[in-house]
Amino acid sequence: MCDMSLEIFDEAVKSLKMGQKIAICTVVEKVGSGPRPEGAKILIKENGETFGTIGGGEFERKLKEEAIKAIKEGKPRSVKFSLYEGGKEGEISTGLWCGGRMTVFIDVIEPRPRMIIVGSGHIALPTYRIAEILGFDITVVDDNFNTATNERFPNAKLICREDFESALKEVEVDEKSFVLILHGEPKHDLAALRRFVNEKVAYLGLLGSLGKITKLKDILKKDGVTADKIEKVHAPIGIDIGATTPEEIAVSILAEVIKEKPRT
Repeated sequence: MCDMSLEIFDEAVKSLKMGQKIAICTVVEKVGSGPRPEGAKILIKENGETFGTIGGGEFERKLKEEAIKAIKEGKPRSVKFSLYEGGKEGEISTGLWCGGRMTVFIDVIEPRPRMIIVGSGHIALPTYRIAEILGFDITVVDDNFNTATNERFPNAKLICREDFESALKEVEVDEKSFVLILHGEPKHDLAALRRFVNEKVAYLGLLGSLGKITKLKDILKKDGVTADKIEKVHAPIGIDIGATTPEEIAVSILAEVIKEKPRT
């Protein structure tokens, strides 16, 4: 493996940690003359930024177009390019006169889906453990330094502050984030709802009884939150499977999350 390939993989890891979708494009076949050998790679990000090169010019520009299409679809693909005038059916013309043709495999890689668990108590812990197995990138938010610890949540990002609302403000979410409000104390649940209900997230769920949920939703209405945003809150959180123990409740929560995950 050449040094540039190592640098591309290093950059790929950085991009994925930042929540960016990427495509690693590799020359898998070269027939005749071409600008780069088999195995040459280029990293293409969903915003069009590139790292590395497979030859530059029109060839690279056309490849970038194909890579961005693949990223949007979430599916890998192989693409053939002609490096001569004319070209065969199924080949994309590059305008180059090298005389050969190249096949590039576009491998699409998506970052781990982001999950925010509000609370660090009895239900939050098994929910975290199962979510980690499912491959989520997890952040745990709380104001309880006794339970929000690295020992309990070893691979999570912990945001624990004495001021709970300040901790909530530090959380970053996007349209692919799954937010689980599992704290239990009404004032904390309300603060979390106010923080996230107006955000564009993939999923927002709230743990609690129907009585508490009704009161919290009434407060949101008085706050001026629109009905459509309130209705998007999954409350009570989870699928009704008759769960009673924290572990069973965690299973019901993650089952609903899996059901709501977008499919590519």
